[in-house]
Amino acid sequence: MNSGTPKQLIRIEQRNPAYWRVIFDNPPFNIFGPESMPQLNLVVNALETDSKLKVVVFESAVPDFFLTHYDFVPPLEATTSMPPGPTGMPPLPDMLARIGRAPVVSIAMIQGRATGVGSELALASDMRFASREKALLSQWEVGAALVPGGGPMYRLSRLIGRGRALEVLTSGNDIGGELAERYGYVNRAFPDAELDAFVDTLALRISTFDKEALAAIKHQVNAATLPRDADVAPEWDAFIASVGRPQAQEKIAQLMQMGLQKNHDVEARLGYYTGTLSH
Repeated sequence: MNSGTPKQLIRIEQRNPAYWRVIFDNPPFNIFGPESMPQLNLVVNALETDSKLKVVVFESAVPDFFLTHYDFVPPLEATTSMPPGPTGMPPLPDMLARIGRAPVVSIAMIQGRATGVGSELALASDMRFASREKALLSQWEVGAALVPGGGPMYRLSRLIGRGRALEVLTSGNDIGGELAERYGYVNRAFPDAELDAFVDTLALRISTFDKEALAAIKHQVNAATLPRDADVAPEWDAFIASVGRPQAQEKIAQLMQMGLQKNHDVEARLGYYTGTLSH
């Protein structure tokens, strides 16, 4: 690979023409940032346009990390300068909204930490299945004086109810697979050794059904459950505004000094470390 070739952070494994696995592969922590945006957009374009595709599973190739928070190393302008997507929203909320509306059934298979963007992508997917032992979901942002930007306030509130959504969003605590199942954050949690086989069997079954029927069913469910773009768009604006606040800059700097984006323990126990920040 030459220096001008972008690193492949997201890859597609086609189990058959109707069933794809989309694999996040950005070790060591599956951090999501400006580099990831165009690669995820190619995936979303395919979900919208591939005539044979019926079901997609989002998964990780990185042990302990499904998909984590936004990358704080590039300058903020690397993100804010990106043009809006087809919905008119900035790229990340645009792609998450389009995943929800695509005529393809989307499943998040969570083995490891789904923090920030990872949680938000899981919430934008049609179904979520988690490892009982290894899954950790969280919206960690409040611990760093940030506001989540990928639509979790609206999606999570609809999914698990107001009180539980506020518990997740205002505590920044990690939610394990078993509790996530009890709250409705995920559809079901399985022993880790059984999760992949269950998801694969379900996806294969869905892939045998008529695409038009699947798309029509999803369209009708969407009409009753999906947020409008106008409801989720302000969350991204609030995230970008919060990143520039002195309080957030100070806390992000503290986390970076502790080893954010470098130290495995900090990334694996992010809820703990945000709780140790000075106020």
